[in-house]
Amino acid sequence: MQLAVLNAGGNDREQRFDDAAGRPGDGPHAPINYHAYAACTRGGFFRRIKTVPKESRAVLVLLANAVRPARKAIEALKAAGKTVAISWKESGLHQVARRLNDPTNLAEFRRVATLADGALSSTPQLVELYRAMGCKHVEFLPTPYPVDDARWNFGQPLAQREGVFVGTREWDVPTRRHAEALLRACATGAPVTVCNVDGRRGRKLLKALGATNLRVLEGRRPYVEYLRAMAACRVVFQLDESAVPGQVAGDALLCRMPCVGGNGAIDQIAFGDADLGLLLRDDGAWQAAVDQSQAKASRDLAFAPVAARLRTFFQRLGAPV
Repeated sequence: MQLAVLNAGGNDREQRFDDAAGRPGDGPHAPINYHAYAACTRGGFFRRIKTVPKESRAVLVLLANAVRPARKAIEALKAAGKTVAISWKESGLHQVARRLNDPTNLAEFRRVATLADGALSSTPQLVELYRAMGCKHVEFLPTPYPVDDARWNFGQPLAQREGVFVGTREWDVPTRRHAEALLRACATGAPVTVCNVDGRRGRKLLKALGATNLRVLEGRRPYVEYLRAMAACRVVFQLDESAVPGQVAGDALLCRMPCVGGNGAIDQIAFGDADLGLLLRDDGAWQAAVDQSQAKASRDLAFAPVAARLRTFFQRLGAPV
């Protein structure tokens, strides 16, 4: 089965994943998040119905800022005999709540939930929401990461790593707890790396921390460059309670390093609880955390096992896979 992921009318460029994850830096979008569902099955990511291949019988339609384009896409795809599942493109609890704080979106979500053959939830927290809205079949399936592809191993020797990488960026989302994460990371005395995507305002906030051990990466970096900056650190730390799919934790898996503190789906599967101070000072504890997380990821988050679960899911929905 080659899964087609459709973000109707979205901004992401269309992309085929004939080489699965491909080489880092190839293609317009890395094989992560919802692109990874397509990539692990060697499928594609599309923004127009007419470009979805005829041979793609299974389609995952993403629900974005406005749900109506997704509903129209589902109607057309069902008329063409496709098996269709839905999923929120931004699936943190605060993000979905924001989308549903709109009468039109709320009504459209009720319609698409009954139109679609099922729902694929990238977080366990949204499963009951899909069911309550009338979805026939719902399954939690984390977004995969190509930890089983050596081309995506961004690991560095421990001797070449130093300090903490703070995984969050948003100051104004309460559940991100970004300021608290920065303060706690800086309090360790270790070098702290953080991304500033808020320009002058962000720089003023970072300066207000009064920290002398802060390294700031300005602006949004290409994904490969961002991973290399992360891999130069020893531990990823965040306090995010947004119940997101867990991209930062997935990034840490590619960098072969521990990720501490978040409650995202991937965080909970691969990392669990750990002590930041211990991981910063104890090489044995650090290596054990890396080995354990990689073993869990290979079993539950790598491309091969997630692709197999996707095939089973869509087969249950009636797709000829």
